[in-house]
Amino acid sequence: MLRRRARIAQGIALAITSVVALAGCGAPGSGSDTGGGTTTATDGGSATSGSIQWWSWTPDNDLAEREIAAFNQQYPDIKVTYKKVPNADYTAVLRPALASDSGPDVFTMAAAGTVGPFDVFSSYAADLTPKVSELLGADWKSKVYGAGVTSFSKDDQLKAMPWAKVAAGNMWINRGLFDKYDVKVPTNLAEWRQACDTFRSNGLGCFKEGIGASGFDVDTFHSIVNSIEPGLYQQAATDKIKWTDPRLVQAWSTFAQLQSDKILDAGGVGVQQYPDVNNAFLSGKVPMVQMGSWYSQYATVNSLTAALQGAGVPADTPKVTIAPVAFPDVAGKGNPSTLFADPDAAQAVNAKSKSLNAATTFALWLGGTTQGQQTVANNVDSLPTLAGVAPAWSDIALVDQQVQEPLLKDLYAKAADATEPRSNNLPAARFQAISDANQAVLGGSKTPEEAAADVQSAFDANPVGS
Repeated sequence: MLRRRARIAQGIALAITSVVALAGCGAPGSGSDTGGGTTTATDGGSATSGSIQWWSWTPDNDLAEREIAAFNQQYPDIKVTYKKVPNADYTAVLRPALASDSGPDVFTMAAAGTVGPFDVFSSYAADLTPKVSELLGADWKSKVYGAGVTSFSKDDQLKAMPWAKVAAGNMWINRGLFDKYDVKVPTNLAEWRQACDTFRSNGLGCFKEGIGASGFDVDTFHSIVNSIEPGLYQQAATDKIKWTDPRLVQAWSTFAQLQSDKILDAGGVGVQQYPDVNNAFLSGKVPMVQMGSWYSQYATVNSLTAALQGAGVPADTPKVTIAPVAFPDVAGKGNPSTLFADPDAAQAVNAKSKSLNAATTFALWLGGTTQGQQTVANNVDSLPTLAGVAPAWSDIALVDQQVQEPLLKDLYAKAADATEPRSNNLPAARFQAISDANQAVLGGSKTPEEAAADVQSAFDANPVGS
């Protein structure tokens, strides 16, 4: 079946040139001139030439360059300029840009959370439904990750082309540091304390986390809740139980305990996951972080080299061998560590773009063609969202192929099977409330009980669908 789907997708990709030639036909208020080969539009420009700006918080610059280079092999006359904005700043930077007449032509939206949330920015996006129907056929929804289609649609309009699925709930370790100090990968709270004692006695950090800001700490909190009782987090996220439930209060107490037990490195409040935590881990200063499937990219030689250069690390610094591991059973109840997954990101086309047709070509190529999605998959940053596409592991150079390849394959398989949402069912205000509670508890300004009450108040004030 996978091979059959791949052949279908390849056929679709071969048709992209003829499809995007029609990109001006359905653009709001546009007309087209079909004579002379290359299609142009009186409003929205050419579908096969021009210059466009792409803004996003993801992927890293080196990955974006590869994706643009692959796109330009097919569309050499469309110049794509990528602007990567830090996670913590993206929403604030994007909002005024889109409100103006000079914002980006293509911008990335997240299904939920606080970084580029769909519920905030979808009104600025053009409807891609006609074009994706031309590209993939009338049954296009069966060929694209279903949750992505649902998450990035509004009023039966596809407002952004899904291109990335992501999973979280796992941790990453520096395999070399664990081997060097003969440390066992922790599976419970006691083993985690012991591992951290060993690392700290050798002048290292242990588990570094940015608390607040971009909200990566919500994944850690989510994993703690799952350790207490699987499914409990989603019950609260969907209003089936109150956040003041004693089991959730316990989760915030456990999070605070990670800090008091010196598992969590000091100063998490005020530290950013990117670049602070990322740089510390990749440069070998801390042995453990909680990141999701997107972090697989740093198992590759190319991405790790680029990341170290960006962090100003000396060129002769040894490359770390990172490995995914399960989140420890911090509640001691024997509940298995699980992954939670979301349709992470999608490419939207600015409805006011003067290069709307070229921008549409790029957005659909990246998320709706085999060539685009294979490039995404082989960057090992995001899980592809087009049916039949998967990483070609034999073409991906890892830092330690023998150690990392089977672990990454296993992570990707578990991510594909994950059914629990990460933050997809949390509108921005609700997600922010959980992150704020983590910051308050870890910063010492609120007790777990007070933080839980604050989250419930925020949920009450921001009902779903309001």
